Amino acid sequence: MTEYRDTAYAAAYLAMQDAIPQRDVGERLLLDFLPAHTRRVLDVGCGDGRLLALAQTRFPGAGGVLLDHSAAMLDAARERTWAAPVDYVAHDLSQPLPPLGTFDAIISGFAIHHLPDARKRELYAELRGLLNPGGLLLNLEHVASVDDREHARFLDLMGGKEDPSNQLAPAWDQVAWLRESGFARADVVWKWLELALIVGWTD
Repeated sequence: MTEYRDTAYAAAYLAMQDAIPQRDVGERLLLDFLPAHTRRVLDVGCGDGRLLALAQTRFPGAGGVLLDHSAAMLDAARERTWAAPVDYVAHDLSQPLPPLGTFDAIISGFAIHHLPDARKRELYAELRGLLNPGGLLLNLEHVASVDDREHARFLDLMGGKEDPSNQLAPAWDQVAWLRESGFARADVVWKWLELALIVGWTD
């Protein structure tokens, strides 16, 4: 994940993020799953705050926390105009989460896949402990393909470049990890090639 700490690398990612195929579909579905009572949101690996900004289009009164290890990404998030107050927290997801309070929804967009699988599982358990009753984890994620041929097809659609920081896990494995972490229910509610929306419900 260290690449994203580099200002030029972070800027290059932000410049191309709208070109990720089908991303807008996954984001619209994520908004549809936000609880009706959403008031406080944690954006894990927030980048420039894209997902929380989208959440505020649906729930203008929803504030929360933007969490990222990259100062460049957090600086980009600070440039946005927010409909409700947000806090900026610099944190490396490879380490246990700091005290953050509790949330009605936890969202993440293409961030957790940079972690080793063992840390993914630990993080899911930590996130479960931050959710209020009725809360949801909504992870719009880059996941592993079924085989090398499908992975090559996805890479071709993405321009052929492999991200060396990726540590991809199958979507359904992550559903199982959510259940093991204490989520009452979990599911892959949308998937397109290596993009998936994985949801964990507290009840």
